[in-house]
Amino acid sequence: MTAVMFDFSGTLFRIESAESWLGSVLADAGITVAGRELADTARALEAAGALPGGAPPLRVPEGLAELWETRDESAERHRAAYTGLSRQVALPDPGLHDALYERHRTPAAWTAYPDAAEVLGGLRERGIKVAVVSNIGWDLRPVFRAHGLDALVDAYVLSYEHGIRKPDPRLFRTACEALGAEPRQVLMVGDDRGADGGAAALGCPVHFVDPLPAERRPDGLRPVLELVG
Repeated sequence: MTAVMFDFSGTLFRIESAESWLGSVLADAGITVAGRELADTARALEAAGALPGGAPPLRVPEGLAELWETRDESAERHRAAYTGLSRQVALPDPGLHDALYERHRTPAAWTAYPDAAEVLGGLRERGIKVAVVSNIGWDLRPVFRAHGLDALVDAYVLSYEHGIRKPDPRLFRTACEALGAEPRQVLMVGDDRGADGGAAALGCPVHFVDPLPAERRPDGLRPVLELVG
């Protein structure tokens, strides 16, 4: 292997819990909600699939179905899809739906997996280039900078910047070209077999990790160092 492509959410970083997400936004707005109500509302938002990077919706409302399918193809569609899902749940102030979307884009909402820096650093030491390939509707580079990982990434290939999303092989090809590497020499690491598995169509080997909470997956990325040789 001469290069590695990594997914973002569930692979290198993990989004905060729905309760932490909601609680932070309520606190910033100066709104106090009882513990039971906070937990119930967080569960409702999670079931609605309103937290990007969290669980998918249990049911997508008919009016949002097409938007949901293409959410990662532009910043506007991504915001509309997730705030649309959020609005299925009643909140103390209508403005909180947009505030929740803004919160998930902040570095504070994300935790790097415990071994992310070790693995990315180990690849850099071996001269192996790294790209982040993500289905997303916003610029995640500030998250990497805030967590001290940006210097270990050579290229970012984000779906909303190209108008195409994984598993479309074109997104992986774009990443391989940015890394100056042949696909068969580029390992794809991700947590979604459907989306990340699309790299196999180019001949890229693929390795999957479990998108567990960060504290429950302390060393899930370390096998990558063995796979690249």
